[in-house]
Amino acid sequence: MSQVAPGLIIDSVTGIDVSLPVAGPGVRSFAFIIDWHIRAVLALGWYVAAGLLYNGRWSLSAPLTNDARWFATVVLPALAIYFLYQPVAELAMRGRTPGKRSAGIRVVTRQGGPPGAGPLLVRNVFRLIDSLPAFYGVGLTLVVFTREHVRCGDMAAGTLLVYERSGADALSPEAAAMRLGALDAAGAEIVADLLQRWPALTPEARVRLARAVLQRYLGPAADLSDADELQWRARVERLASR
Repeated sequence: MSQVAPGLIIDSVTGIDVSLPVAGPGVRSFAFIIDWHIRAVLALGWYVAAGLLYNGRWSLSAPLTNDARWFATVVLPALAIYFLYQPVAELAMRGRTPGKRSAGIRVVTRQGGPPGAGPLLVRNVFRLIDSLPAFYGVGLTLVVFTREHVRCGDMAAGTLLVYERSGADALSPEAAAMRLGALDAAGAEIVADLLQRWPALTPEARVRLARAVLQRYLGPAADLSDADELQWRARVERLASR
């Protein structure tokens, strides 16, 4: 079995690479079990509620003949909830699901940012392969034996599951920024790294790095007007607290 990956290494604008620890098979399985129960309950809840309303009585019996309205209002929405839960949740929660959030992990691209709709759709379509022959046999085997603990869906989409935070840095600036959703995982660590190194930098370096970070993560909305060092630091701190 391969050794545990040290983490996803990302280039930082501050000149120091940041490392995002890769989630292993145990925590991935924990998150999956939570999400599976949530989507199963939601799908079953829809099926029961819609079936009762359709029949107009305490019965979930399906029509004896093919009924398009039964399929469209009861069966199809329940299937959609079950199969679309993962990609919709990951897109809405920037690489997270309720299960992943509980486990403290998230989906990121190999650049450390949240994946878009395309990669998220690809990684979830490949669940059909990962689930073979039963109980996610293919996916779990790959997660255990690959260096970066990835399944087929991650390989196809170019994604990884990384830890958002650990017990040691649960209250660090990068963790706080990530919880607030203003920055992706790499950006949160870069901003925290700059704030930590601030006292050791020269005044010129402080201004240059603060300008680079603000421009990179705020774009046209960045305030790049001339200011003293304290104001530049305040701007970076506001970015971390968004």
